[in-house]
Amino acid sequence: MNGKLKAKPGDKIKVVLIKQEYTGIFLESSESGIILIKLDSGYNIGFNKKDILDIEVLENSKEEAPLGVPQNTEVRGKKELSLKKDSGKPNIAMIITGGTIAARLNPKKGGVDWLDTPESFFKIYPGLFDKVNIAKLEIPFMKASEDMDFKDWQKIARLAEKLLNDSNIKGLIITHGTDFLHYTSAALSFFLRDLNKPVVLTYSQRSIDRASSDANLNLQCSALAAISDIAEVMLVGHASSNDDYCYAFPGTKVRKMHSSKRDAFKAVNAKPFARIFPALLSVPSGTALQGNKIERISDYNLRNKGKVKLDAKFEEKVALVKIYPGQDPDILDYYVKKKYKGIVLEMCGLGHAPTARARKSWIKKLKEVQKKGLIICAASQTIYGRLDPLVYSNGIELMNTGIIYLQDMLAETAFVKLGWVLGHNEWVKNKEIVKEKMLKNISHELNDRLEE
Repeated sequence: MNGKLKAKPGDKIKVVLIKQEYTGIFLESSESGIILIKLDSGYNIGFNKKDILDIEVLENSKEEAPLGVPQNTEVRGKKELSLKKDSGKPNIAMIITGGTIAARLNPKKGGVDWLDTPESFFKIYPGLFDKVNIAKLEIPFMKASEDMDFKDWQKIARLAEKLLNDSNIKGLIITHGTDFLHYTSAALSFFLRDLNKPVVLTYSQRSIDRASSDANLNLQCSALAAISDIAEVMLVGHASSNDDYCYAFPGTKVRKMHSSKRDAFKAVNAKPFARIFPALLSVPSGTALQGNKIERISDYNLRNKGKVKLDAKFEEKVALVKIYPGQDPDILDYYVKKKYKGIVLEMCGLGHAPTARARKSWIKKLKEVQKKGLIICAASQTIYGRLDPLVYSNGIELMNTGIIYLQDMLAETAFVKLGWVLGHNEWVKNKEIVKEKMLKNISHELNDRLEE
């Protein structure tokens, strides 16, 4: 390539090679000899300057002009905004916490950054307003889900309680990063007692600047879920890799099962609550639907006129530990020394760990640490299926140490529930009460009727 490059990061450019041309957004590159662009497909591609015949600027980048959100929208955490509100549409509330769904391309970085204002969020997702009014908006923080912990779950739960108990609000959508989303959905399932309205957590695997983004469908289906009769904490997202419909998953029985697919989340040891169609044209003929948009799949609690009660107590001294071959049980001494109150062991098979026939048996150490007050629960590494320590003798040996077998509960849900249970001082005083609470089905976390 001869001559000075006239394109600036963010410009739409055409890169001309000897036999081919490429069009995309010009990105900053850390290597001076490389021209980097983002294609319409969302993928980045780089070219050696020596191989480029010409670069043509097709469109200059423009500064984003601020845009408003519905009039009378109450925004906390940012300045108040205004735009028209449709009195014929139901009012819902939103809590924005970060994640890919609240991110877009930063041309200077070649990656994505947070949408830094409510204006930019609503400008990018105008289809959300086809179905509902966003009457109230909360932005407690903007974080990737891997940066969150129980204090963030508590903050979200406190905001949710207030919004759900507002008679003008029909339901709640919470936008969130994907990686640890199922921890937050489990936490809210326990923190929000006597739920009266839908609580919908949603996400996107791919940012909105990508042609394959899943954000718009997920938000439109979430809006329908938020005004439905499903009074549950649920996760709503793509049911398949196509843009046809979404599933509403139970908050305690869902897990991220793929790092990048749009339908990354799956119900585990359970069925989704419902199938949600964003448009009537997508609905197969003969399907029985709620409001022509939602097909019920499994049982759920119904919307009611009660008041949500907040119970967001949590003991942070809990851990999730994976059993692996040859693992030294002395690792448990670390947790005792650090004054941990409980551990969920992710055990193999039907609920096994190394026993008397192993070079490093866990039997003696499990008895020892439990005598010191450490609560030990067991979940399965296999994800699907149920623990059953009574099938093999080593399972019986482990069960007799006193550990609590949590049936088909997901390990991540078990971790969250144990922290919630141990956060109640009145329960912690008696291990039998802790066991009773852990084995009580509070929010669909246990399923005694597993199907293949």
